[in-house]
Amino acid sequence: MLSGSIDPHYAIAGFLVGALVGVTGVGGGSLMTPILIVLFGVSPATAVGTDLLFAAATKTVGSLVHGFNRTIDWRVVRRLATGSIPMTALALMVLSWLNMRTGGAHQMVTAVLSIALLLTAGALIARNKIFGIYSQRLANLNDRSIARLTIAMGAVLGILVTFSSVGAGAIGVTALVLLYPGVSTARIVGSDIAHAVPLTLIAGLGHGVMGSVDFHALVSLLAGSLPGIFVGSSISARVPDTALRYVLAAVLIIVGSKLAVDLSAQPKANVAAVHMTRVSKSGCAVARGEEHTTDAISGPRRYSASKLRPNCSPSPKSD
Repeated sequence: MLSGSIDPHYAIAGFLVGALVGVTGVGGGSLMTPILIVLFGVSPATAVGTDLLFAAATKTVGSLVHGFNRTIDWRVVRRLATGSIPMTALALMVLSWLNMRTGGAHQMVTAVLSIALLLTAGALIARNKIFGIYSQRLANLNDRSIARLTIAMGAVLGILVTFSSVGAGAIGVTALVLLYPGVSTARIVGSDIAHAVPLTLIAGLGHGVMGSVDFHALVSLLAGSLPGIFVGSSISARVPDTALRYVLAAVLIIVGSKLAVDLSAQPKANVAAVHMTRVSKSGCAVARGEEHTTDAISGPRRYSASKLRPNCSPSPKSD
């Protein structure tokens, strides 16, 4: 029964992402949405919704581990949640409005996802350089200023994660390390994971209500991710972290750029579709008008073949 309900392809993808999360700690989870889009052909909106609930489940396990090890700073979690939860609710309302009124939720998700993937890649590549530039500037801030910046960062993460499911890991941890240099890396990572649980859960449930979650794929992904996290954590000390981060960033840049190109091509395709629709609707009127027009060179126009002339006769009415 269980084997019949689990897709091995999704399970392998879950194992791969789980292993990357185990090795990198943060950033590996950002690969799930690109995998669903590129390898499985899932629409960006459904990929985001599925990945959000996938992240909520896996990060819950991670939070329990960090809570047991007492590597969570709940003060940081509260500040992040103060900014992220309201913005998550607002972003879900915007998505719902776009979906009902204009059907533009797909374009919005794709656009934000492309930006979030590129930002995450930048955070993975330039992490040390960012620390070198901003660490001294932020070191002298008082606690009130740090609290405000943390809340603002939470708000940004709430929007990014709700629209794209990406950014809570690499971007969030990079910002927290800058804002809290005196907090250990383990507590920074634990706090970021603990904050991501309510954020991804609320956002994922909102996507589920709008119908953009593939629950069958979600179960299969989770079945593969748990052993993947265990394996990745076991070999993390033997894997070169820097090289892996650059490879991961390269993949995110490629996928993010592809989504941006696809999105820029959509308006042209939509304009062409509208033009063809208008032409097809006006074909009868044009044809009727041309029956009475005369070309100055060739005389009265004729349709040489019946298929060149639109069928403008009214359909017979049934009694």
